[in-house]
Amino acid sequence: MKGTKTIETERLIIRKFVPGDWPDLLEYLSDPRVVKYEPYGPINQQQSIEIAQSHSESDEFWAVCLKNKVIGNIYLEEVVQDSWELGFVFHYDFQHQGYGYEAASRLIDQVFAQGAHRIFAECHPDNQASWRLLEKLGFKREGHLRKNLFFNKAEDGTPIWQDTLVYGLLREEYT
Repeated sequence: MKGTKTIETERLIIRKFVPGDWPDLLEYLSDPRVVKYEPYGPINQQQSIEIAQSHSESDEFWAVCLKNKVIGNIYLEEVVQDSWELGFVFHYDFQHQGYGYEAASRLIDQVFAQGAHRIFAECHPDNQASWRLLEKLGFKREGHLRKNLFFNKAEDGTPIWQDTLVYGLLREEYT
């Protein structure tokens, strides 16, 4: 989002990543419960250092912080003609406490205020916490894509295809 570096809510600081965020990333991205529906498995220390560095150089990733601790991240990128993609991952110990809603709603406010037409998100049908959050944010379920992508392969090398739910939110629907 153009010119935005830090956003504060009642409980959170949403900011750009810095390389020093790697220990917090490692803490939650190494947890199999957190990455269960992500396109990667649990990460190690070296990977967390690389991800923190990469995220710190990106305009699309936002660190969601509770005081001085990163408790999650939000991905928000313009992908085509005023249409943005939203994604989020939160530390297991901080899920179901409203932090995802608080952070995502503030970033959605910002991107719509800057002229975005639409925001969309995709999630696994079994990831009930994610699709419920999207619905609470006002997103509408637009589709259920059947076996449209894979992240892993079986031992014999064949893809393990999975379904995806597609959600969308238009600026005129957002309140």
